[in-house]
Amino acid sequence: MATARQQDTLSATAYERIRKGILTGAYPLGGPLSRRRLAGEFGMSLIPVAEALQQLENEGLVESMPRVGTRVRIPTGSEIRGHYQVREALESQAARLFAELAGPVEKRDMVERAVRLDQSAALAGAGQREKINQDFEREHMEFHLALARGSQCDELVTAIMRSRVLVFNWLFNVATAFEPLPANWHGTLMAALIETDPLQADAAMRRHVRFRREETIQQMEQMLARDTHSPRIVRGPQRRNGFKPGELAKDAPPPASPAAHGFEAR
Repeated sequence: MATARQQDTLSATAYERIRKGILTGAYPLGGPLSRRRLAGEFGMSLIPVAEALQQLENEGLVESMPRVGTRVRIPTGSEIRGHYQVREALESQAARLFAELAGPVEKRDMVERAVRLDQSAALAGAGQREKINQDFEREHMEFHLALARGSQCDELVTAIMRSRVLVFNWLFNVATAFEPLPANWHGTLMAALIETDPLQADAAMRRHVRFRREETIQQMEQMLARDTHSPRIVRGPQRRNGFKPGELAKDAPPPASPAAHGFEAR
């Protein structure tokens, strides 16, 4: 029997693997997350997997539904807009403080980070999408956290990390699969932030955060609308856990009849 410490380690491992699977699209939005299958895949018991899924549910990445089970959560349009608004509030303040307080070394470092990030974004649109997109999203998150650290406000950095707005930004990017970002997208942002005008920095960051917001909301709402009528369908190209696109989860209960959802058979 595993000790409490070993159990915690297994739970942390399961959490990281499931979270990574969600953020990379291996477990697509709306897709089932069977404790039994995950435990078998990870080579561990059900308990650490259940604990990991509970943590992810607390963080809003998965949900448990009656008659359906646990699955990757599809956020609503209003929730997505809320995440964008929280991110805009936090990061625009970080941009203002960065413009006022960051020194030459910090500014040079962030400009160099922006160049590397834009190079990664260009590669992500050149064919090697899956691996490079994963690297890009990790670099993108670190770029924005480093920018927040340049604000010299630890509480603000903590708020950004606890709000998980950058995690959800990653999720939205992977789920919507938009075309590549404009050339020099982060370089343009940093060109505004290295000036000492906090109002200019604030405006530049707000434009940056709002980019594709409405398109993201629209795509997610369409996905959620489709999901409302067939919540146990596995979408996307993945065949993880033995599913093919369009198949029902094997351990899910049979779908309710159309009449059960208030629809007449036609």
